[in-house]
Amino acid sequence: MDLVPNDFIYGLTLDGKGGQHPLDAGAELPAQQPSWLHLDYGNPEAARWLLQTPLLGDAAREALLGQSNRPKLVRMGETVLLILRGINHNQNHKPEEMVALRIFITPDLIISSRRRPLLSEKDVFEQLQLGGGPDNPADWLVEICDALTDRAGEFVEELHDQILALEEQVLERELPTNGKLARIRKQLIMIRRYLSPQRDLIARLASEKISWFDEDDRRRLLDIADRLRRWLDDLDAGVARTGVLADEINNMVAEATNRRAYQMSVMALLFLPASFLTGLFGINLGGMPGAGSPLAFWVFCASLTSLAVVLALWLKHRHWW
Repeated sequence: MDLVPNDFIYGLTLDGKGGQHPLDAGAELPAQQPSWLHLDYGNPEAARWLLQTPLLGDAAREALLGQSNRPKLVRMGETVLLILRGINHNQNHKPEEMVALRIFITPDLIISSRRRPLLSEKDVFEQLQLGGGPDNPADWLVEICDALTDRAGEFVEELHDQILALEEQVLERELPTNGKLARIRKQLIMIRRYLSPQRDLIARLASEKISWFDEDDRRRLLDIADRLRRWLDDLDAGVARTGVLADEINNMVAEATNRRAYQMSVMALLFLPASFLTGLFGINLGGMPGAGSPLAFWVFCASLTSLAVVLALWLKHRHWW
């Protein structure tokens, strides 16, 4: 057996009862109990171990070292190679930039790697610490798929709540914050891009004839695939709802623009007679009425005001205003 790497995130053996026993760096991997080694392939020491260990073939090394990001399932006899995606909950990162979890799994060994932390891996590890975790590698794989799906479902629910809030805001004729709808729509589309092939992958995994998978494992995987299908349906509905919201917001903006343009047109119409009269009486020609009277200016102003009031009342009566 190969030696345990010096730099790992988790290194343990499954005790078969839902618990775990930690492994020491540099010790030999035990042959009697299945082991789980979880590594950060961005760490030079971990990457060096993945390149040098005889436990892995070239395809497994390539996958575990981050050469592919799309969800992937490769079966090599009784060995399974998986690439799964999980919601990115890391601080100052975008959730839709999903984190890849890379898994090499056999009946007695699990080697997983990732570049950024995942809450799902922590969920499974904490279950093992509490004694309620997976009993064997097949159970571990089901648990990690379940944890990834749960976290994805939580995020889809959050997006659903945000869309509901936007719908209420639009119903109140309030425009949402600039860019908020576009950000939600982008998250919906990107999450669906990864969850759709992941759902097919898990359904395919359940149908594979792997000897160390029992019927309960397959049933649970099919249940996870069905939950992913429901989340995908919610994502599709969310994309459609945001499209309707975008149309309604565009209608609100167009309506507001037309209303302002109409108001400006009415104001221009109110001042049109006054502009004509002031232009007419502003010419410097003899014979202008009232040119010699000191009250002519005030009479003219009163006439313009009366004309504007009469025109405004006429527009009001005609329902133009």
